[in-house]
Amino acid sequence: MTDALASLAANADQIGIALAETGYMLAFSLAAAVVIGLPLGVTIFLARPGGFREHKPVWRVANMYVIVVRSFPFLLLVVFLIPLTRALYGTTFGTAAATFPLCFVGVALYARLVEQILLEIPPGVLHAARSMGADARQTVAHFLLVEGRSGLVYALTSAAISLISYSTVLGIVGGGGIGDFALRFGYQEYDYPLMYSIIAIVIVCVLLLQTVGEKVSTALDKR
Repeated sequence: MTDALASLAANADQIGIALAETGYMLAFSLAAAVVIGLPLGVTIFLARPGGFREHKPVWRVANMYVIVVRSFPFLLLVVFLIPLTRALYGTTFGTAAATFPLCFVGVALYARLVEQILLEIPPGVLHAARSMGADARQTVAHFLLVEGRSGLVYALTSAAISLISYSTVLGIVGGGGIGDFALRFGYQEYDYPLMYSIIAIVIVCVLLLQTVGEKVSTALDKR
């Protein structure tokens, strides 16, 4: 315990920077998940065969994107996207550039979770929307998202925890982050007390994130 506290104190500044880098990656990838992944998941749900607005070509393209990205080993996805990352950012090194492939994963993860949440909504909700003459936009905004809001928040929490895990890989392209810090300054430097302390910090952060997500989800659940 003494060694762990000494290591934490000696590396406090670097740990703070690593946590900020992880926060940056998580914030932007979650923003992409909400802004792009949520509409994508809704589109997959609506356009699926037998869906409220069935459109098989759109469904195939959207669904294939989610399948391919989720099936792609993340490290290989990072390498695969290097030309596009360089074209957009002018570099493939650094936290900002490393966040780009993480956004792809965040979008795919959340889109699939959104689809699953919407599939669990009772069919009566859609029947009610139809009977009231609601169009697709009104059905989504006033029925589906309202009915599924609790599950959508919980799904976003699950996606965030998964993205924290994915972010540890981004050290290979200079993304930094708390996971990369634990590997480089803990494991590779044989400073195991520091490594275990960082793991404990990550676990605490995940537990806090899970707790907040569950409380918000519960508060939104009006059933």
